[in-house]
Formats: sequence, structure tokens, C-alpha cells
Amino acid sequence: MSAALLAFLHHACAFLIVATLMVELVVSKQMLNLTSARSLLRMDAVYGISASLLIVVGILRVQYFEKGPSYYLHSTPFLLKMIFFLAVGLLSIYPTKTFLSWRRSLRDGQTPSLDDSTRRKVRMFIHLELTLLFAMMLCAALMARGIGSFG
Repeated sequence: MSAALLAFLHHACAFLIVATLMVELVVSKQMLNLTSARSLLRMDAVYGISASLLIVVGILRVQYFEKGPSYYLHSTPFLLKMIFFLAVGLLSIYPTKTFLSWRRSLRDGQTPSLDDSTRRKVRMFIHLELTLLFAMMLCAALMARGIGSFG
């Protein structure tokens, strides 16, 4: 597989993560019904698959297709990017657990409950995830230009 194809796949996964979070943000603002609850569950699954694929492709790029691990591990923006990605993953746990808790209700054809407090908390976590993803884009731009390298 070529470096260009892996770069494309890496970026496509990143954009898909942002897109699914934006859908989750918009859909979670409205009153929950069967369709919107199912949509949130599906979007969160796409988010998880995209994030997993992003990790695998990113590891392949670092290890075999780009500048090599020593370049990336001596780059402050890269290390910050990894910390931000880990934080995004940890922040995603709460919305995912909330959405997964609806599976039984959805199987039974019932609209799950989403009280205002939980809705606000889910949306706050999604906002934080999106903010960190944009910070990651800044890190990626700095890293690509060799800014912040050490050692």
C-alpha cells in the first residue's frame, strides 16, 4: 500500500470522526425519538470504527511509510497530538455509554429517555472532543513543518 493511499485513508478517517461528532452534536440537541436515538447509536459506531482505523493507519504510517518513529517521537506537536487523541478517546466514553444504554429500549421499539442533565453532559463532552480534534489539526500542521522537534 502506498504512502499516499495511507495518508488519504488517515485523513478520511479524521474527517469522518469530526463529521460523526457534528451529527451527534446536532441530533442530541433535539427531542429524542426512535429515529434520532438509532441515528446517535449508528453515528457512535461509525465514530468508533473510524477512530480504530485511524489508529491502525497512523501506526503504519509512523512505523513504515513516513519519516520513521524517531522523527515523530522527537516532535512536541506529535506527542501533544497523541495526548489530545487519548483525551478525545477518554471523553468519548460517556456519550458512548449513554448511547449503548439505549439498545434494549430501541430493540423493544421504545424511545429511550434522555433527561436534560444527561443531554447537556453528552453535548459538553462532544464539544470538548471537537475542540481537541481541532487542536490536533494545529499540531499536525506544526509537526509536518518540523516545528517543535527536539533531540
